Amino acid sequence: MQQTVAFTRMSYGVDAVGRLDDGKAVFCPLVAPGDTAAVEVVEDRGSFARARLIEVVEPSPCRVEPASLYDQLSGAAPWQHLSYKAQLKAKRDNVVSQLVRTAHLAPEKVEDLVAPTMRCKREWAYRNKIEMSARIDDRGVFNLGYMREGTDELLPVEQTMLAHTKIQKVPKALRGAMRFVLGNRDLGIYRVGVRHSMATGELEVAAWTRPGPFPRALFAKTVGDACKAASIVRVMADEGAARRIKGVETLSGRGFWRERVGDFCFSTQAPSFFQVNTAQAGRLVEQVIEGLGGVAGKYIADLYAGGGTFSIPIAAAGADVVAVESAGSSVRDLRFNADLNGVQIDVVGGDAARELADLGELDALVVDPPRAGLAASVPSDIAVARPRKVAYVSCDPATWARDIERFSQVGYELERVQPVDMFPQTFHVEVVSILSRVR
Repeated sequence: MQQTVAFTRMSYGVDAVGRLDDGKAVFCPLVAPGDTAAVEVVEDRGSFARARLIEVVEPSPCRVEPASLYDQLSGAAPWQHLSYKAQLKAKRDNVVSQLVRTAHLAPEKVEDLVAPTMRCKREWAYRNKIEMSARIDDRGVFNLGYMREGTDELLPVEQTMLAHTKIQKVPKALRGAMRFVLGNRDLGIYRVGVRHSMATGELEVAAWTRPGPFPRALFAKTVGDACKAASIVRVMADEGAARRIKGVETLSGRGFWRERVGDFCFSTQAPSFFQVNTAQAGRLVEQVIEGLGGVAGKYIADLYAGGGTFSIPIAAAGADVVAVESAGSSVRDLRFNADLNGVQIDVVGGDAARELADLGELDALVVDPPRAGLAASVPSDIAVARPRKVAYVSCDPATWARDIERFSQVGYELERVQPVDMFPQTFHVEVVSILSRVR
């Protein structure tokens, strides 16, 4: 069924949203708010429908020409047909929508709480890391690339414009080097990560492989010659959703990657998480410290602390910091980075929900959980510790808004919300929020 639809807004996803003739909401990719487009309904889900774009009949003023066909096909940059101004507005709108629909806050209050999205100076070439799938195809040829959006088809990559300029063409060099090393063998390589720092100039290659024999010296020399890597590591883990790491081998160089955020230096091992947009990571830190007010002399906990992105600057500002992190590699990074930056942090290796009860009464708390947000009991556990303020940093507005409502039930009120654009050309947005204890 084909219809001509006026699209009004972006969803938190790849689709624009409009209304069919019968009033039903319809979601369609590659469309911009303000477009009038001919679409074909491909799925009717009862309360809404999904469609594919046939033709833009009247283009929106915010529509621009996509800059990278590869990043569009792979789904890495699904919003690149929107002007950057429109992207920033849509991201704020999605944060506002979640607070109204999920946290059940009044629309007028939410409009006052949520600041305009903090822009990224780099609209392209902002990622310090690229991660590619690796596969040997039916012809026995090794390839690196991203998966075509919504499929299991690997798209061999020549260049991704989201990555730092210095590493945009590294995938092509790596593919050639790895094909030489592999020959006609399958070495179990299923994922390859590349990290680069504009501040330190360091480049690291991490090959994720199934456990087993591996030509370490040949791989290190060939890959090192191809892309001038300062560090080359092999991460051994079974392929699949639950990648339990069975070992990490340094094949060449230090075995870790160094980056600088503001005045602080961070070393990160290949399995550990680090924000992919370094410049905007610094903005997150600034927003958290500013939101907490004066931190000097205060007892502050940092849950899901990672390698210390928040803990270290807060400790350097004079706070007494306890940092909780469950991932072993990140715990090691955190301890190393605290020493590297000359700050004292009490590092606790463990699950945040379990360790929280032993932290005592806090002055403030920082929480930056995974995309799934906080476990249901954590807001109540935090309330027991009675921090005056909580800085909640989130990469998922839906789970964040759910948790904001849980905080409201245990005596915390949302005070300010700052969306930060960490991922231009995508629908993703980071949120820095400050909650204050009201009872």
